[in-house]
Amino acid sequence: MAQLTESVTKVIEELSKLPGIGRKSAERLTYHLLRVPKEEAVALADAIRGVRENVRYCKTCFHLAEGELCEICLDPRREANRLCVVEQPRDLMALEQSGVYRGLYHVLLGRIAPLEGVGPDQLTIESLVQRVHEGEFTEVILATNPTTEGDGTSLYISNVLSEYDVEVTRLARGVTAGSVLEYTNKEILADAMTGRQRF
Repeated sequence: MAQLTESVTKVIEELSKLPGIGRKSAERLTYHLLRVPKEEAVALADAIRGVRENVRYCKTCFHLAEGELCEICLDPRREANRLCVVEQPRDLMALEQSGVYRGLYHVLLGRIAPLEGVGPDQLTIESLVQRVHEGEFTEVILATNPTTEGDGTSLYISNVLSEYDVEVTRLARGVTAGSVLEYTNKEILADAMTGRQRF
């Protein structure tokens, strides 16, 4: 019985570790990489290496950056009195694409999920509280995903921020419960941001 080479097997194994990629998809991708010109395959490898070596979390908001600060934190045109809290960088990007929000962000890098062993101390909540304490924010918008864990995370943060003189709001429920911001229609996101409510 014919065996795959060691190099091909290794690529299939590594690709199948990616989310949403099963063994068959990993095999198809591997055979595709073998068919394309060598330059294309090497360009992909270089891009993967580059993203791991050059991209880090912004030291202020924890969005993706290639320097100490991300482009949003460096932009003097942003509304510095509003802070939108999201779970992941991809949620930030979804809100940015809606085009209605021009304030600053804070990325939690997850959500409180006790069943998965994720508590508040494993997120960037302490940094968020420090920003609110030191900053001049008049509003903090909780834009966690409308899931049980996302709502629990928002409730926890709203309780922690209750001692500060800042209005805490949440996205309007035009965003369906149980959905994920990353996959939500930009018009719905725009409506949710515009119609946000006090927490």
